[in-house]
Amino acid sequence: MDVQELRAIALFDGLSDEQLGSLAEVGVDHAFAPGEELFHEGAPADVWWVLLEGSITLHRQLGSEENQLGVMSSPGQWAGGFAAWDDYGIYHASGRGADQGRVLRVAAPDLRRLSMEWFAFGVHFIEGLANTVRRIETTARQREALVALGTLAAGLAHEINNPASAATRAVDALQTTSESLMESLGGLARAPITAEQFVARDAHRQQATAASSDLDPIDAADLEEELTDWLSDHDVEEPWLLAPPLAARGLDAAWCDHVVEVLGDGPVGPGFEWIASALTLTDLLGEVKEATGRVSELVAAVRSYSQLDRASVQLSDITEGLESTLVMLGHKLEGHVQVVRDFDPAVPRIEVMAG
Repeated sequence: MDVQELRAIALFDGLSDEQLGSLAEVGVDHAFAPGEELFHEGAPADVWWVLLEGSITLHRQLGSEENQLGVMSSPGQWAGGFAAWDDYGIYHASGRGADQGRVLRVAAPDLRRLSMEWFAFGVHFIEGLANTVRRIETTARQREALVALGTLAAGLAHEINNPASAATRAVDALQTTSESLMESLGGLARAPITAEQFVARDAHRQQATAASSDLDPIDAADLEEELTDWLSDHDVEEPWLLAPPLAARGLDAAWCDHVVEVLGDGPVGPGFEWIASALTLTDLLGEVKEATGRVSELVAAVRSYSQLDRASVQLSDITEGLESTLVMLGHKLEGHVQVVRDFDPAVPRIEVMAG
């Protein structure tokens, strides 16, 4: 290594010829070829690389893709060597020869020894700065991660509470309704009824299940009262429990009269108890399906929002990203912000860092 060549590099201004000579003694003049990797991202930075001629491209792996961050092309630009004053120092990017060139290689222990001989105070200052910055940065990142996790968890807990509670209530009610359904079947068997009569009752159950109603709350309440009175007049036990599922489908006293007319003689109660319990069971299963479906949607939104199991750079649907973000922040919007969606369906998927 020629001392005069080092003297021409601005990086070494202020060093004496003796110091440059010591540096040249411990350094290695390394010629590199195009495409040759000199150092690798994440590896211990135990070598100091000073560019003498040529150029080096700097690359970093982001997700499943490698991205070029910059180019070292001016003599005196350097990389690595952090292990000279930082035991945990690593290369933050990979260096690869862009064309043919040369670098000065100095091992970290030699760099530290020369640095301590030439400016010991500077080395102590650099060590303190590096350790302090790392400690502060590590603490800050941990806090940021915890805050982000707390925000995510709070939003998810708020959004998932309602469907989860609804599913729990419906499951609790399912047990009682199932018992009522079995008891009503027992009542039908004790009546007794013929197979033809049971088929006729099942036809009425299917008709009631398929029925729907768009009554307003007042009309629905009036219909419940009408059905309760009809069931009471026909000696049906607990008519206030049987009337709501029938009224919810718009079934009235005339429909009940038709059922009794078709079935002929026999006790009225068990048949209506069976139909009402079956309708309630159907409603509760619908509630469970809706609630658990909502929970699944929320989990999917969380996966989309957090970009879990996805590459950092990817083709992304902007509408999906906006919707998942609105779901996660929905608890902050309630009562304060009105969200108006106006998405163009023709917006293409674009390659972005979705996170």
